[in-house]
Amino acid sequence: MSIILHCFGESGNAYKAALTLQLAEMDWVPKFVDFFNGEARTEAFLKLNPMGEVPVMQDGELVLTQSGVIQRYVIEKSGKFGGDSVEEDRQIWRWVLWDNHKHSSLNGNCRFLRNFIPEDKRPQPVIDWLEGRLKAAYSVLERSLETRDWLVGDKLTAADLSCCGYLYYPEPFGFERRQWPAIDRWLTRISSQKGWKHPYDLMPGRRPESSS
Repeated sequence: MSIILHCFGESGNAYKAALTLQLAEMDWVPKFVDFFNGEARTEAFLKLNPMGEVPVMQDGELVLTQSGVIQRYVIEKSGKFGGDSVEEDRQIWRWVLWDNHKHSSLNGNCRFLRNFIPEDKRPQPVIDWLEGRLKAAYSVLERSLETRDWLVGDKLTAADLSCCGYLYYPEPFGFERRQWPAIDRWLTRISSQKGWKHPYDLMPGRRPESSS
């Protein structure tokens, strides 16, 4: 039976889980969640995940939520994308936690405010603040990748697959690859992996009218 990933194409957090499953060559299928029309807040979905968020992974009777937990499960089941030592594993989860707190959470909010709500309701001071914080986060990534191919060790790990989650999206949210050459090279290395797909090709999506 295939693993089911409840997701939608616009979600960078869902993309982290989907891309990890995809590159690990696991048997999985995406199940579209109509987030923009409120499906994640329905009684049926909240029974699946009381947090009202994607991604949600179902592997038989097992249900997991939060992208980092799903990535950990993929590592355990496939043997891929973990570290080669206890210290490397610690460093991987250091990056995953940093990403969730300092990077992806800000990317997601900034991208949503800039693209997925009506233009007259976009809070520009909040957007400006988020973009300033994101510039600091991109600087952390840039410095870390200037002298190395991957964030941890000498291979692709969950650290990379977490931190890249929002950076392939085309909508404006304050990130321009050409301004960050080390990040740009790193994103190209990731997208050169066998089986890689863009988030809108890997997961079904339904963008609201306001994003067009």
